Amino acid sequence: MAERLVPCPNCKAPAPFTPRNRWRPFCSERCRNQDLGAWASESYRVAAEAPPDTDETPKTAPH
Repeated sequence: MAERLVPCPNCKAPAPFTPRNRWRPFCSERCRNQDLGAWASESYRVAAEAPPDTDETPKTAPH
């Protein structure tokens, strides 16, 4: 069976997607570390909806 190749998420070079590739899905430790650094520096962000902007103070429930 042929080795499955996937594009490296960082540099797009073909990377083997097998247990022998300890950096998978990346092609190398360098690409893996660059990706980790981007997450750590908050270059990547997960999209989220902003909370509604209201001027009202939350009301407390009656006891």
